[in-house]
Amino acid sequence: MSRLTMTAFVTLDGIMQAPGGPKEDPSGGFLQGGWVIPLIDETFGKFIVDRFSRAGGFLLGRGTYEIFAGHWPRVADPADPVAGPLNRLPKYIASRTLDRLEWRGSVLVRDVPAEVARLKAQDGPEIQVHGSPGLAQTLLAHELIDELHLLEFPIVLGTGKRLFGSGTVPAAFEVTSTQTTSRGVVIRTLIPTGRPVLGSAPPPH
Repeated sequence: MSRLTMTAFVTLDGIMQAPGGPKEDPSGGFLQGGWVIPLIDETFGKFIVDRFSRAGGFLLGRGTYEIFAGHWPRVADPADPVAGPLNRLPKYIASRTLDRLEWRGSVLVRDVPAEVARLKAQDGPEIQVHGSPGLAQTLLAHELIDELHLLEFPIVLGTGKRLFGSGTVPAAFEVTSTQTTSRGVVIRTLIPTGRPVLGSAPPPH
């Protein structure tokens, strides 16, 4: 079976909109794009290169697909550690509205729960999700994500699209590794373990 992993950049208040630049996703009047850039260092770069080196394919939401497709096909160097895998490997695009995909190797996915489950049932290398906050909600709700790589940046933005927004299904995770970059970015690898276990604190004496 194929494993499905997700890599997400988030602020301390859970925002993940437009990490790479002001024009990346200004929807909803978001004016604070590009918040990742000042906090990139060598450790961050090595982590991202390692993630992409493990990919056998990509599953992307429509918004992230359009952002990626507007940039990475123009990076023609097949040895580029990010552009190389993105341009070469299969890309499964979750959308109910797109009719055609221009980026080579892209395939539409209409019924995410059913079609992603079928992809995972096939023998093959890791399928990766990057960004795609709306898609993430569906994948988490249907327990399709096997591993979550969460990069938490030490800033607060207040508004914007969140990874865990309203309607998120409660879930528990086991943290399997943690590292902190020189710029204070906390990189956690988490494995979903089902629904949260709740308890009750003893009454004060």
